[in-house]
Amino acid sequence: MRSLTRNLSATVLAVAALAAGASAQAQSSNYTLNAPGASYVGVNVGKSDFSVGNGSGFYSSENRDTAYGIYGGSYINNNLGMELGFTDFGKINRAGGTTKAQGFNLSMVGRLPLSPSFNLLGKLGATYGRTDVSSAPASGVASGSESGFGVSYGVGAEYAFNPQMSAVLQYDAHDMKFAGTGRDRVSATTVGLRYKF
Repeated sequence: MRSLTRNLSATVLAVAALAAGASAQAQSSNYTLNAPGASYVGVNVGKSDFSVGNGSGFYSSENRDTAYGIYGGSYINNNLGMELGFTDFGKINRAGGTTKAQGFNLSMVGRLPLSPSFNLLGKLGATYGRTDVSSAPASGVASGSESGFGVSYGVGAEYAFNPQMSAVLQYDAHDMKFAGTGRDRVSATTVGLRYKF
């Protein structure tokens, strides 16, 4: 229940950020940092968080590793855009084996400028993810690979150093398939740099 509430809250925040970005369109027509047609590329690095169990509990486990992502996008207008990216969530030790996840993501992005150099961000989209699980036979955790589409959402903030370069802090969550358990959330909290052209 706690996971469902957290996912619902984060989705509501992402949708609210998208809606706020759309409603701010008329108010931010003189803001040109992400003008219509402006494109960007970025790279982020941080920590992933796997919301998966450890089976029997006799094995040591972890749920975090280093995550990194590369992405690019373009703004349709001053506040709304589309973004395509790849994220590697790393590999965790679990159930006497390892669990890995990675995925390609396509999202609608909303941007709400609070000042000429500071923006709030929201994302809502889909991730085509691939997971690979190996485990000890007595762990109760199924081994195998899975892939498929799932919902993704994110919130963040952007600080622009100049019209071309900005720093980004964001939280993204992805619904991914795992062998034997159906779907679980894999999230990442990252920081990075974005270059606009």
